[in-house]
Amino acid sequence: MRYFLCFLFPPAAVLTTGRIGAFILSIILTLFFWIPGIIHAVLVTQDYYEAKRHRRLVREVRRGHRYSW
Repeated sequence: MRYFLCFLFPPAAVLTTGRIGAFILSIILTLFFWIPGIIHAVLVTQDYYEAKRHRRLVREVRRGHRYSW
């Protein structure tokens, strides 16, 4: 869903990740240059999902469970 928002309205996709500074930058990029706004939103969204996977992996390792890919 966030990737769809990246193309439709990039600042909304960035806002859903909870990064306020990136949200403001996304608004500026989208207002002046639409394509860089989309690229920025995709990168922020990708980083959000990567951080989410990393937190889950760390939580599982701390609990002593094996991580299933």
